[in-house]
Amino acid sequence: MPHEEPARSPRSGEPEESHQLRRILRLFRPYRARLAVVGLLVCAASLVSVVTPFLLKEILDTAIPQGRTGLLSLLALGMILSAVVTSVFGVLQTLISTTVGQQVMHDLRTAVYGRLQRMSLAFFTRTRTGEVQSRIANDIGGMQATVTSTATSLVSNLTSVIATVVAMLALDWRLTVVSLLLLPLFAWISRRVGRERKKIATERQKQMAAMAATVTESLSVSGILLGRTMGRADSLTRSFADESADLVSLEVRSNMAGRWRMAVITIVMAAMPAVLYWSAGLTFQMGGPTVSIGTLVAFVSLQQGLFRPTVSLLSTGVQIQTSLALFQRIFEYLDLPIDITERDRPVHLDRVKGEVRFEDVEFRYDPQGAAVLEGIDITVPAGGSLAVVGPTGSGKSTLSYLLPRLYDVTGGRVTLDGVDVRDLDFDTLARTIGVVSQETYLFHASVADNLRFAKPDATDEELHEAARAAQIHDHIAALPDGYDTVVGERGHRFSGGEKQRLAIARTILRDPPVLILDEATSALDTRTEHAVQQAIDALSANRTTLTIAHRLSTVRGADQIVVLDAGRAVERGTHEELLERDGRYAALVRRDARLEPAT
Repeated sequence: MPHEEPARSPRSGEPEESHQLRRILRLFRPYRARLAVVGLLVCAASLVSVVTPFLLKEILDTAIPQGRTGLLSLLALGMILSAVVTSVFGVLQTLISTTVGQQVMHDLRTAVYGRLQRMSLAFFTRTRTGEVQSRIANDIGGMQATVTSTATSLVSNLTSVIATVVAMLALDWRLTVVSLLLLPLFAWISRRVGRERKKIATERQKQMAAMAATVTESLSVSGILLGRTMGRADSLTRSFADESADLVSLEVRSNMAGRWRMAVITIVMAAMPAVLYWSAGLTFQMGGPTVSIGTLVAFVSLQQGLFRPTVSLLSTGVQIQTSLALFQRIFEYLDLPIDITERDRPVHLDRVKGEVRFEDVEFRYDPQGAAVLEGIDITVPAGGSLAVVGPTGSGKSTLSYLLPRLYDVTGGRVTLDGVDVRDLDFDTLARTIGVVSQETYLFHASVADNLRFAKPDATDEELHEAARAAQIHDHIAALPDGYDTVVGERGHRFSGGEKQRLAIARTILRDPPVLILDEATSALDTRTEHAVQQAIDALSANRTTLTIAHRLSTVRGADQIVVLDAGRAVERGTHEELLERDGRYAALVRRDARLEPAT
């Protein structure tokens, strides 16, 4: 797949529209050979098609008046062959151009998806999922006609117009001048219409994205549960109806923009044969140069042949203008800056011991905003365990995101076996660090497929062993379809504890030497938490473990506990040491003790 490079700044003084057109043309560069074949077919078809009027002229002026039956038969056969050849060439050019167009769309979809896969977590926290889906589905889908047929149509119609005008000039230059007088005006009108539709298309795509986001959020399992339990189903339906009505208005405006002006052009072009007959007759009566019947009929035939590609060219110009709005939205995503990238020569670690260090770490979501983390110095020996606790908003989860580079530090550094994680390649990070979070995500697929997401080549026995370690195998085996059971949208066919154990089994299957547990049991009841904790203990054995905890009952056995408050490490030590200090940690333990009877 060709890689769509980020947009370069337009050349000095170059209009943005021209810059976009050049960039669109670059999308077709890998398919130049096939497009050249299309161009040859188009030119050949156009040249063959303009032969027919000349054959018709000879039939009317020579073959019929002189009674030359043989010549008449040959000319008639020539007209039939012309139609056959033109049709065959048309089918071939459609096949090739459609294939190229679909490949370009595939390249765009893949490029956008790949770009989004490389974006940092921050991008997705501020962007609605439906907006992302709309860019890939609606915007790229809306360009289908443009990339599959517009280029071919442009070349075909332009070639036809040029060939037809040359043929018309060869027949009679005066009638040609009459035929072409209004074309500049028509071109100007179509350009105005195109700009108008481009503006409306931008508004329409934004509205489609907003509606897609509403559908994605409100018709998900979680959205339905929230809407039903809050009694907002009717309200959501009304909101969707309002958004849909706005889209209807934009669609009507888009389709009607410039429609009357284009209709006038069509009427004028259709009236041209009458004008030509009138002009020829008037010239003959006034004693001017005469035009033979054959020439006049052939010329009118050419003029009518000119009408179709000319109108099509004008319409294509309008379509290109409209499509620029869609391309602009796609290019916006392709030009998104990637915050987290690999070095030119990243470090690859074949064997990882698992020592983790946070060295004077600082992090800010906004470079101009307050620090979320500041002055963090923590060392976790290979195979050791660290627990990070603190009140909500103290920066616990953010700290855990820095190790797998979901975010990058804005000060200091995070190291793995002494190597800055920013210097490591992504493969080492993904292979080394496993994450089990409170928000367990399962695909709408079978249990086996969800587990194999961590290790695609895992055998059935490996799946079973991982599930046993996570204490979920017996439950899966008892299901009617066993490991082939479809978990449902976001795993809603399973309880919270079951989903957590599936996530743990998935991580066990990947077998990472470093493990991050981000409040993995905070949403569970005490009984389920105990079962999940046993699975976590099995997972944590002989691994470097970083545990983010809200419930302190899960971290008492950690080698080291760090208490965060407002982004700073205010206490550290073992469970017993921190209790003896009777500080922040001891206060959190007493809070948990008060809340325990309510669980």
